[in-house]
Amino acid sequence: MILKVEEKGEVVVIQVKEERLDAHNSGELKSQMLSLFEESKNHLVIDLQEVRFVDSSGLGALVSGFKNASARNGNLKLCGLQPQVKSMFELTRLHRVFEIFSGLEEALASF
Repeated sequence: MILKVEEKGEVVVIQVKEERLDAHNSGELKSQMLSLFEESKNHLVIDLQEVRFVDSSGLGALVSGFKNASARNGNLKLCGLQPQVKSMFELTRLHRVFEIFSGLEEALASF
């Protein structure tokens, strides 16, 4: 899985450079988030701009990251959801759990 990890002050941005976030690669995103939490980097923005498809494993990895961030008094926010991905969040009601922003700048400004 191709992930671009960039620190912007106290916030870490993870750009998912894949078309799919699914059972084949969501474990890598999960372990990347865990290693950041272990380094006390508890404020994350996941940029899903390039992701066109997400399945239950992908959603599970994001929920796991959200729970870990919350347990550490941090935040995990999402941005750049494509229409197909956004509808998956609405279908599963996860759009009520996550803070979702249209773009990265907007997400960063929310911290």
